[in-house]
Amino acid sequence: MSIFARRATLIPTCILSGKRQFIVQTARAVPASTVVNLRDLGGIALGRHRRLKQGILLRSGQLSDFDAEHDMAVAALGIRTVVDLRTAEERQWAPDRLPTGARLFVADVLGDNPGVAPARLRALLSDPEGAAALLGGGKAEELFAQTYRKMVLAPGAAAAYRAFLDTVADPRARPLLFHCATGKDRTGWATALLLMMAGASREVVRAEFLAVNRAVRAAYGPAVRRFLDEGGDPCIASAVIEARPRYLEAALDAMDERWGGLDGYLSKALRLPPAVAAQLSADLAVPA
Repeated sequence: MSIFARRATLIPTCILSGKRQFIVQTARAVPASTVVNLRDLGGIALGRHRRLKQGILLRSGQLSDFDAEHDMAVAALGIRTVVDLRTAEERQWAPDRLPTGARLFVADVLGDNPGVAPARLRALLSDPEGAAALLGGGKAEELFAQTYRKMVLAPGAAAAYRAFLDTVADPRARPLLFHCATGKDRTGWATALLLMMAGASREVVRAEFLAVNRAVRAAYGPAVRRFLDEGGDPCIASAVIEARPRYLEAALDAMDERWGGLDGYLSKALRLPPAVAAQLSADLAVPA
């Protein structure tokens, strides 16, 4: 049952997150009790009868609660590199606990503007009055959409995603796990970039972007229930914890409008050498 079900009769549109999507292959959820939203991108269908390799790229929420003793399956993944896309403040509040043998690489996407919504998710859900003042009256979805534009247009974000792609391109860094707080926003755009670079269609990119919602809702269920019990607006809660089609479209539109698409974004905004982009595309895919 949805965590918003008991408010659905009052504001039914608040629990809707977009049009029905076509069923396409998305990332495989990796069973984990101490890591939120852990997914192996391997198996996702790409163009030209190819798919993403398994076991080399994983996405998740933060690793602050990771416990190797209770998550032996995660420890067995052999992760060599963890890329943390969070702000310095988030890392200070909830530092990662790394798998044995893994090194940490920081690529702070929101460092230019750490006060934006994705970096304040837990704080927003713990303060219904503050959330209403900041995000009430339909402002929540708009603020998140604008944050996605900033993740594409801000120079600091571009530097972070360039550093992320440089790290992924190094075979010695794989298997590699990348994450933000929940694994849906900053991590969602990072995933979209990798998939598009590897040849996935935008339909496939959208499907993977939205596929994390079940895991995120489950992880934040207790926090959302407290938020609602204290009088919080269910529309704010849903806009804050969901990956919505509009958010991804805001990022894609910003990329298309400013740089004419993926190639322009990679070459002009991220200044990624064509050889690195080509190597990534070749390394990440295998025949379907």
